[in-house]
Amino acid sequence: MVTGGNKGIGKAISLGLAQAGANIVVIARDIQEEYLESIRAIGVKAIGISFDLQQIEKFDELVEEIIGKMGKIDILINNAGVQRRSPAVDFDKADWDFVMNVNANAVFFLAQKVGQHMIEKGSGKIINLASLLSFQGGLTVPAYAASKGAVMQFTKSLANEWARLGVNVNCIAPGYMDTEMNTALVADELRNKQILDRIPAGRWGKAEDIAGTAVFLSSNASDYLHGFTIAVDGGWLGR
Repeated sequence: MVTGGNKGIGKAISLGLAQAGANIVVIARDIQEEYLESIRAIGVKAIGISFDLQQIEKFDELVEEIIGKMGKIDILINNAGVQRRSPAVDFDKADWDFVMNVNANAVFFLAQKVGQHMIEKGSGKIINLASLLSFQGGLTVPAYAASKGAVMQFTKSLANEWARLGVNVNCIAPGYMDTEMNTALVADELRNKQILDRIPAGRWGKAEDIAGTAVFLSSNASDYLHGFTIAVDGGWLGR
């Protein structure tokens, strides 16, 4: 089950998991049937469900629908996220609430609901998408930094309670990725150079760079990994 699984990092993760043999449920506002067909061509089952993750009160229905169609949920990738940019002195409350609702509230309560199902069956993998801004404050993105800091912290809380129950909860923190969310940064000549100068790998990340870590955290190879955040950042945090 991959939220925001039809574009960017979520799309790459969905494809990577399918190539590893997983059946895929894509959760997104807009479902791309052509992309689902490309997943099915790999030889796995794939369905798409159009859903607004701000509708937290409907998570029960969403999870029940998926279990009804697929039988169970073994893996949850909480990937969907939003961004709003503004200097902190001018940051609009509506923008703050929107970012926190999608990036933090929806992630926690979807993990909670799917976690109940996983605990009942005694196994499951939950991977939340954190960020470099789970560690750092960033510029002009206070709500995003706050939401991603929250994701990393409550991932630890869930792991502390659920590890003994057979459920792994971990995070991936992507570095600076050349995706739609960062179009403005990539286009800003000065900021682009500043960012590239700090990344030891010498390039922006690609969505595909996240897929391998997601497959690892979804597999039995990570069974003793709980509550940890893996930064896939080209070496940024090591500078």
